[in-house]
Amino acid sequence: MYNKFFKIDEQIIKAAEKAEENSKEIFKEIDRIAEHNTYKVLKAFADKKVSESYFVGTTGYGYGDRGRDMLDEIMAQLMGAEDAIIRHSFASGTHAIATMLFGVLRPGDTMVSITGTPYDTLHGVIGLTKEKGKGSLKDFGINYRELPLLADGSVDMEGIPNAIKGAKMAYIQRSRGYSLRPSLTVEVIEQICKKIRSVDKDIIIAVDNCYGEFVQEKEPCEVGADLVVGSLIKNPGGGIAKTGGYIAGKADLIELCACRVTTSSTGREIGCSLGENRNMYMGLFFAPTVVASAVKTAVLTASMFKDFGFKVTPEPDEKRGDIIEAVILGDEEKLVAFCQGVQKGAPVDSFVVPEAWDMPGYDSKVIMAAGAFTGGASIELSADAPIREPFAAWLQGGLNYPSGKIGVMLAAQSMFERGLINPKN
Repeated sequence: MYNKFFKIDEQIIKAAEKAEENSKEIFKEIDRIAEHNTYKVLKAFADKKVSESYFVGTTGYGYGDRGRDMLDEIMAQLMGAEDAIIRHSFASGTHAIATMLFGVLRPGDTMVSITGTPYDTLHGVIGLTKEKGKGSLKDFGINYRELPLLADGSVDMEGIPNAIKGAKMAYIQRSRGYSLRPSLTVEVIEQICKKIRSVDKDIIIAVDNCYGEFVQEKEPCEVGADLVVGSLIKNPGGGIAKTGGYIAGKADLIELCACRVTTSSTGREIGCSLGENRNMYMGLFFAPTVVASAVKTAVLTASMFKDFGFKVTPEPDEKRGDIIEAVILGDEEKLVAFCQGVQKGAPVDSFVVPEAWDMPGYDSKVIMAAGAFTGGASIELSADAPIREPFAAWLQGGLNYPSGKIGVMLAAQSMFERGLINPKN
């Protein structure tokens, strides 16, 4: 069947079929979670009486944009939060996170990252880079410190009380970023929140929820977080939202964030939707099943490449907190071949050959396979990696499972053709 459309060696096909067979029970659980979350989304739409009139776009100031305002309410309900602000005007997840940080922190406040050093693109936001004067938190007199992770990549629970002493915000990154530490499940986030609250009942607990939405039945605000932030070109956009992000959490904090989205005098009352409401509504509606496809693709990748002899994280049967699968390939040649194979399975720009380049916001060259309908959308199948030890590829996404599966098989095929893997192992 595959070779009718793609050139894939029979050994690779058999490896994929074996991985699927071994993952049957895992796939059933993924489908169960997707069904639960689909009902949750449908119930929110019904509760808020969504109608076609909400899809009408506004221009200019956007006063009285009913669709925009109702989408805020729906996002709050889905995240288990008091309030939310979801906007197409967020350029990225990093932009939404920065808006949240500048919205609630003030000069003299301290932010503590409980999960070690945050994702690369936040370094400039916080002020961890050598560049000064560009408006980082540090430039505005906001202090930063972090609690290093333990040797196994887990959060240092015993170190939390001392780390957060005197801080205004405890910051948690749910996903692994370009590291091999475990992504955080909702259950682990709940443990962290309880530990923090046992020491400080007033500190703001903020969670970077990127890549984690709808992977499990609950979201961080339901287990103790005060704020969660994410990107619409990842999970909650369902591959349909063309851009955007969201911040959800306690109402007073969301009001502060809204004043940073626009101005302190206008807050959430302005901001036209420019016809993007329909994409965001539809993206949310499709998100649970799209996320399930991405998680299945990640499980398949883990099972196949573990059989090929590579270290993978998470393991195929490990409980997941996000959609990302890391494959430790060991050297640059294997890493490049893997990413170039994934690109061949893309619906857009499949003919392009990815090469490493100096990507803005990163301190190493990055190779990225991303043939997507929406530029940079990592809910669509993509694989990217900095060109540095341990030469791991971080794969995520897959709008539907069959296309995700083919992408993974073509990654293996690309390596096979260069003699870099032996499928018989």
